[in-house]
Amino acid sequence: MPFSRWAAEAVPTSVLDETSRLKALQRYQILDTSPEPEFDELTRLTSELCDVPIAFVGLLDEYRNWFKSAQGTGGITESPREISFCTHAIKEPGIMVVADTHNDPRFCANPLVTQAPYLRFYAGAPLRTPEGSALGTLCIMDIRPRQLTAQQKATLEVLSHQVNCTDDFDFPANLTGARKV
Repeated sequence: MPFSRWAAEAVPTSVLDETSRLKALQRYQILDTSPEPEFDELTRLTSELCDVPIAFVGLLDEYRNWFKSAQGTGGITESPREISFCTHAIKEPGIMVVADTHNDPRFCANPLVTQAPYLRFYAGAPLRTPEGSALGTLCIMDIRPRQLTAQQKATLEVLSHQVNCTDDFDFPANLTGARKV
């Protein structure tokens, strides 16, 4: 079942249990794997449909936000977890939207905001396991403040459904080889 469909329900206590979340992430054996065209298609489509320059599928381990696929990051494939917007988004029951990072106390002093790339907008949809652990996000970013239209928000949510996390781990939605653990 897609991560995001689980996010529509009440967020289980296990989502906030970092140890369980990290164990779930390790079970999927996806970190530091090679690029896959299906993920790249998904992030490219997300970027285009939401009209933003940056989109990625990010997975949060203990120390970093690793990008399984990224569009518009200039080749950057990870960021330190302590400055990652996605660290906050995985705690939300649904899509987290930050219309203007300068007006959000969590992010106004963040080096991704105060230095290049000078991010001003973020939206991220948590990618959840069936048990409710958020392993990462499908997210979008921009260097200008903005609002998502209702259609763009729905698009982000629908596209996040394409990143699945089942016991057989077809990631994304039956497009890659299963990693049964």
